[in-house]
Amino acid sequence: MSKISFIWVGKLKESFAQEGCAHYWKKLSRFFKLEESMVKDGPSKLPNDDRNRKEGEGILAKMKKGDVLVILDEHGDRLTSRQLAKRLRKWTDAPNQRPVFVIGGPFGLSDEVKAAARYSIRLSDMTLPHELARLLLLEQLYRAGTIHKNMPYHHD
Repeated sequence: MSKISFIWVGKLKESFAQEGCAHYWKKLSRFFKLEESMVKDGPSKLPNDDRNRKEGEGILAKMKKGDVLVILDEHGDRLTSRQLAKRLRKWTDAPNQRPVFVIGGPFGLSDEVKAAARYSIRLSDMTLPHELARLLLLEQLYRAGTIHKNMPYHHD
């Protein structure tokens, strides 16, 4: 079974996000072996750039050899669900590598993390709260899995 990993900044605080993420995590785990790591939110007393840099150090420290860093960013590539499914298949079918999806905290990702990323994708042209972005990412990856398996979840 192919692996997908996630690195999140901060814990989910809202019950809707906790429940929704748990729901899609369970569904997605039918298709992929899932791993997640948490990075603690940067100190709120720091300016946003310093906070992002601190969080970025934690993200980069969790990377392993062969990881394909995929960041979620408002300036990332616009993809349809089918295009994401195609990329996901490419990332998960390659030997000795795994995609690692990263969603930063409320103030985004550090320049160092952006520079280390092999791919950058966006979930929307609109700005999303990071908790909602997690839920949407898990749903879209589940959708990609159903596309791969020709299951009737996705409708064109």
